Amino acid sequence: MQKKSIFALAVLLFLATALFGCGKKEADQGNASPASKSPAEKKQATVLLGLLKLTGGAPLYIAMEKGFFKEENLDVQHKWFDSSNAVNVALASNSIDVAANGLTADLYNMVAAGQKMSIVADKGKEEKGYQLSAVVIHKDSPITKIEDLKGKKVGVTSIGSAGHYMIGNILEKHGMSLKDIELISMNSTRAQMESLKGKNVDAVMLLSSNIAITLKEGYGKVLANVADEMSYQSTAILTSPKFTADKDVAERFMRAYIKGTRYYHDAVLTKKDGQLVKGQNYDEVVKIVAKYTEQPEEIIRESFPYMDRDAKLTADDIKTQIDWYLKEKLITKPLDSKEIVDTELYNAALKTLEK
Repeated sequence: MQKKSIFALAVLLFLATALFGCGKKEADQGNASPASKSPAEKKQATVLLGLLKLTGGAPLYIAMEKGFFKEENLDVQHKWFDSSNAVNVALASNSIDVAANGLTADLYNMVAAGQKMSIVADKGKEEKGYQLSAVVIHKDSPITKIEDLKGKKVGVTSIGSAGHYMIGNILEKHGMSLKDIELISMNSTRAQMESLKGKNVDAVMLLSSNIAITLKEGYGKVLANVADEMSYQSTAILTSPKFTADKDVAERFMRAYIKGTRYYHDAVLTKKDGQLVKGQNYDEVVKIVAKYTEQPEEIIRESFPYMDRDAKLTADDIKTQIDWYLKEKLITKPLDSKEIVDTELYNAALKTLEK
């Protein structure tokens, strides 16, 4: 009798365990995150991406080349633009879905005027110990410090540009203001570089890849790295109103993008004992960026901008920028940074990724 009771108890335990296991499996399937689905289970979607042909687009180039977007069943098609403003106009009109672009007075003015677009993730920032932007002078210039720029001509691409913002803040840090220099709007980076080469301006504000070109060609010299002077969320990933509304597709895009920033960061931004070292995929990333930007690999190797490994935006800095542009009367009316910063989709995507 005792043996029968033990046998019956064993059978009951077995059945209970089996039923619990089935229930748990069903629950796990019901709670599966979008990231756990295979590409075939995800809604196929086309994403139109607006870009400037710069090194800073590296994580996006990587995500396209390595198939990170395809893993999310996204067909990402990119379109090149010649200016930041053109990218912003296309984004606000829903002509493109996502933009990789600089943060400028033009952008903030458009949003203040009622245009809808969202800053969602990092694409480049000034981080001490890395080079993204710099004040560049001619190699023969007698200028040795920021204070020596007083009364001098400083070239930027346009009024209200990132270069305008940076030189203004750097001057203020050194007890000066934009009134102490002659700010020249030059319409293009190429015009800035040619003017510096011909000594028609005393200094220009340039991004890393263009800094490398002036040094390689032998006429440029860095007066000050912006990252050593100030913190600055200079560029970002932005989304159109239509794209942001499709939370499933937008979250999948962000997940693939974060994979791209991690791949990029680990390949080219890793430091050991305070010095940059080449990551496992360094040479591959150089080739990918060179392919998309159509720049020589030796220039690419000298011009990798800093990005947060998880593409985390320094959201508080957006308010700082808006306040400065408003002070300088480059924004026509006040703007709450909450009207343009939206990291909800980014946060959702990050949660579905392992570190």
